[in-house]
Amino acid sequence: MLKSKDLLGLKDLGAEEIYEILDTAAQMKKLLSSECKASDALRGKSLVTLFYENSTRTRSSFELAAKYLGASEVNISVATSSVQKGETLIDTGETLDAMKIDYIVIRHPMAGAPKLLAEHVRASVLNGGDGMHEHPTQALLDIYTMREAKGQVKGLKVAILGDIKHSRVALSNVLGLKKLGAEVCVYAPATMMPREIEKLGARVAKSREEAVDGADAVMGLRIQLERQHGGLFPSLSEYSGFYGVNDGVMKYAKKDAIVLHPGPVNRGVELTPKLIDGEKSLILEQVTNGVAVRMALLKLLGEYREANGL
Repeated sequence: MLKSKDLLGLKDLGAEEIYEILDTAAQMKKLLSSECKASDALRGKSLVTLFYENSTRTRSSFELAAKYLGASEVNISVATSSVQKGETLIDTGETLDAMKIDYIVIRHPMAGAPKLLAEHVRASVLNGGDGMHEHPTQALLDIYTMREAKGQVKGLKVAILGDIKHSRVALSNVLGLKKLGAEVCVYAPATMMPREIEKLGARVAKSREEAVDGADAVMGLRIQLERQHGGLFPSLSEYSGFYGVNDGVMKYAKKDAIVLHPGPVNRGVELTPKLIDGEKSLILEQVTNGVAVRMALLKLLGEYREANGL
């Protein structure tokens, strides 16, 4: 059983908890792949998605996960909500709590917002991405995809290339993969590489070829233009030429290496169209696995809530 009512980041999870989520996600994927996706595991429960940033994959994935498990789900459009009238995050949370909501999924541009919300509500808070901090459910689905394809996570070499500095996906993946015994190698332009990433256990490569050399999984990251305050590279074409992943770069990886990307992909920038649509690519499988992982989290948090009288 999970040790908290909330899922705020992989920094807070132990290896046993991560494995429990992955094992439960495998069960959920069987349900997801069946003709009848209906379950009453969360019948009578309610989930709200509260997104202060745009999202398609994460929000719809959570909403579908709740629906498949029998919960009711509501999306609050921040652009037309009381937030625009000056309502604080805490006030919003307490209002939702007063409506007896069981789960709140929040995406927010400020790091720490999910933690702040969780401290003021009885509902279980799930972090859908906060600032440049963490995106735990994306990392969990990435790790699940690797485990499903490779049989295990321990001992894998995972290369992550792209905008590491502005990527909450990268941080969560490094934290989760290292806890499960994988080797993580990162590569990016110097302007897109956080200075202390090595303290988390990641190895910084000097070239993309070095990063990918012998890799079991290669992950491209989207350039986070919306989180950058200045030009960190001359042009998209130059970025693609020096830092993007193509067939030539993939020759350094293992023959059975898989290609991942959290999406949406800037085609021809982080990855070539040939790789995106090729047989090594599991990008669409990541989307499917995202629903299964989020179903698992809702189920496990529901069990925690029931056991603790929440």
